[in-house]
Amino acid sequence: MTVEDLLAREAIRDTMAKYNVSGDRLKVEDYVACFTEDGVIQSERAPGDFIFRYAGRAEILAWQTRWRNREPGQDTVHGASFVRHNLSTSKIDLTGPTTARARTYWVAWTDIGPDHSGVYLDDFAKVGKEWLIALRRVRRDWSAPNSLFVRAIENTSA
Repeated sequence: MTVEDLLAREAIRDTMAKYNVSGDRLKVEDYVACFTEDGVIQSERAPGDFIFRYAGRAEILAWQTRWRNREPGQDTVHGASFVRHNLSTSKIDLTGPTTARARTYWVAWTDIGPDHSGVYLDDFAKVGKEWLIALRRVRRDWSAPNSLFVRAIENTSA
């Protein structure tokens, strides 16, 4: 493994962290900046209430803006007063000088404790000096029976 490989992997980890912190804090512009211009985020092997696909920064921005813009009298789109996505095991494979694939486990905490969890399946592309998400497939493997977040995707569909 070279120093360049280590720097690439650390840059990818930084993008992953920025994605989660920005998403949890509803900093939609920072969230969208984690994707390539034509980046895609979509669900994978999802139940009906968790099916989504957004392609390109404009669609991703519109989707994330709906998370922030709530109906009058509605505190959140998911019923939680806070959300914290935590990353754990992450396997990053550099597939070329400007491409990489990653598989990363995550768990989201809300007011109830562990709320839902799954895996991110990512394709990354190096754009300039940054490693950005070209394709993120989000798989939700588990949700608590009393999940506060389970209807969030459905509540933000166009």
